[in-house]
Amino acid sequence: MLAQETYTQSDFGGVGLLQSPTARMAQEGEFSFVLSRTTPYTNYNVSMQPLPWLEGSFRYTNVSNRPYGPAYLSGSQTYKDKSIDAKIRLWEESRWLPAVAVGARDIGGTGLFSSEYIVTSKRAGPFDFSLGLAWGYIGNRGDIANPLNIISDKFSTRPSSGSGATGALSINKFLRGRPGFFGGVEYRSPWDWLVLKAELDGNDYKHQPQSNNQPQRWPINLGAVFRVNRNVDLTLGYERGKVATAAINLHSNLATHVDPPKLNDPKPEAVAFESTPVAAPPEATGDSAMRGTADSASPEATPPPSGAVSPGAEGGGNLTADSSARSRRPPDQVDWREVARTLNDNAGINVSSIGRRGSELVIHGQQDRFFYNAEGVGRATRIIDNRVDGSIDWLTVRSERNGLATVDTSVHRPKFIELLDNRIDLQTFRRSVEQDPVTAQEEEVLYRAPLKRFSGGTSLGYQQNLGGPDAFVLYQIYGAASGTFNITRNLWVDGVLAVNIANNYDKFKYDAPSNLPRVRTNVRQYLTSSDITMPNFQVTGTHKLGEDLYGLAYAGMLESMYGGAGGEVLYRPFGQHWAFGADLNWVKSRGFDQDFSFRRYHVITGQATGYLDTGFHNVTLAVSVGRYLAGDWGTTVDVSRQFANGARMGAYATITNKSGSAGYGEGSFDKGIYVSIPFDMLLPRSSRNRATLLWEPLQRDGGARLNKRYTLYTMTNDLDSDLFDKNLNKIGD
Repeated sequence: MLAQETYTQSDFGGVGLLQSPTARMAQEGEFSFVLSRTTPYTNYNVSMQPLPWLEGSFRYTNVSNRPYGPAYLSGSQTYKDKSIDAKIRLWEESRWLPAVAVGARDIGGTGLFSSEYIVTSKRAGPFDFSLGLAWGYIGNRGDIANPLNIISDKFSTRPSSGSGATGALSINKFLRGRPGFFGGVEYRSPWDWLVLKAELDGNDYKHQPQSNNQPQRWPINLGAVFRVNRNVDLTLGYERGKVATAAINLHSNLATHVDPPKLNDPKPEAVAFESTPVAAPPEATGDSAMRGTADSASPEATPPPSGAVSPGAEGGGNLTADSSARSRRPPDQVDWREVARTLNDNAGINVSSIGRRGSELVIHGQQDRFFYNAEGVGRATRIIDNRVDGSIDWLTVRSERNGLATVDTSVHRPKFIELLDNRIDLQTFRRSVEQDPVTAQEEEVLYRAPLKRFSGGTSLGYQQNLGGPDAFVLYQIYGAASGTFNITRNLWVDGVLAVNIANNYDKFKYDAPSNLPRVRTNVRQYLTSSDITMPNFQVTGTHKLGEDLYGLAYAGMLESMYGGAGGEVLYRPFGQHWAFGADLNWVKSRGFDQDFSFRRYHVITGQATGYLDTGFHNVTLAVSVGRYLAGDWGTTVDVSRQFANGARMGAYATITNKSGSAGYGEGSFDKGIYVSIPFDMLLPRSSRNRATLLWEPLQRDGGARLNKRYTLYTMTNDLDSDLFDKNLNKIGD
């Protein structure tokens, strides 16, 4: 069988031959950027594979022989088209039956290249054959009458390309007009670095959008894919019997991505192991009170025989026989200030307090460094094991985020040492790890950390607008200074000051038309009015309102375009895969200089949101209902897939009472696709930050939401037990 990782991308992005798709899918988690040139079109494609049977793509097409707009606005810039594609596999290939997929191109753009298709694929040794039937662009040759004419005569004629509103979902074209056949074969050569393609093109290029018809000598396209390495493919082709083509595909799998070595992280502390057998922990019951009142299950720690070395002592050191550097002491004799400092430096835990419940030690604090909480818990257990005697056999880390306690993670200390010493496997160890809801319990306070009043930093930033009539890329490089002043652990003031370093905003002249209040389409003024801006300055407070009920309040300059005040509540029950929240905000548009000034427009906005982890391939569904910034009422549906390492792919759409109306303007409704990548996957040091890349065909005023700096759902992400379990192996790192 042809290995999944050898599937290659088409000129339009998405797994396929050259101009046409196949029924094949990339591995789930695959993320690709394809740059292809087939005169007069240059395609910039981003493709994602969030599920084994679902493929999504976003594309910019540069039409090199058509102007974007009037010369006074666009100068010599050529036309740019934006579109979103989707493909769904109906069933996989079996011994006798081919794989079958259906899909659509340009479903969320101008419709210039819109097409719908059904395609089959079947292997025969090193050959992979495909055959399909397409309506619209892919099948413009129109080989047969539309089979759907028996349902209605309207299927016989396809509306012309670009006749709908830009960004509209052009369902009025679906499956209409005469379809054409397409297909071909992909040959996997004996060399892993070479794949050959031959394709029957279903387009005769006599009905091109914008009357941009092209000559075609024959409908056969030929190509060769050279696999430079595991992340780079180079395609060379000859299409239409007229033009040479080229494409480069940069791709990676976010689901199976191997994080770079964390060379800039401190090494975890080595620990001494017990040679004396220890008692097994009680069965995990979720009752942390039982842990706190139990007698010690392990004897006083004693050094192993001189010269003994554990299997894990090499390369960063899990275990060591030399414990002379540190002595274990009873809890009342431990220097807890030093422990708190070490927990922060080595385990990433910003400690607020340390307490004791019988034989259980409880660390209250916020994880600020390690993306995987298990890693921080494991490092904390090492630190405690090196300093505290055998009267403590359970360690609990109470996770906090912005003053909100979310979850207790408890580790049985003797079992942890057995894991490091390879006496038990991870599955056995997992039975001794508990995650419990936060409950109020009597606790002896051993240490209370002073509140750190101020923190801050500087950074470089980059922002851009793509695909506009002014220029294909409008960019800005800026320097930013951020600071936070903590009044209490639950109340703080923070802000950001940005200074322009370089930009090409002198080309930014276009204000999109709108018949709604200009809540987003005046972005040009916000980007060009001042070189020194204050994108954010606000006071924020959190409070736990009850069991599983969290509260958030905020006021100030909430984002670059709006200031005001608001609040949010979230009910997120422990151990459940659902949550429900709501926010309500009074906001007013800020001055274009992004200082402390305001403009006249104000609105009450907010949504009620339900979250559901479906349990199906870690797909999360978020549905919001409420009022948006332009005063329109509607619903946002966000569907995303999170992989075991925290990377996420998703798509959203917002429909309001103004969508599709003349008032909404170009775009019809708000939609986009996105990928969110933890920095931890990219950097040589651990980080809890993320990079989120969003592609949306157009940004208009309808369906616009307030860009809040903090949300309770993200603040309580430590409640995601699935992410903890899937990365439990990090606990020994």
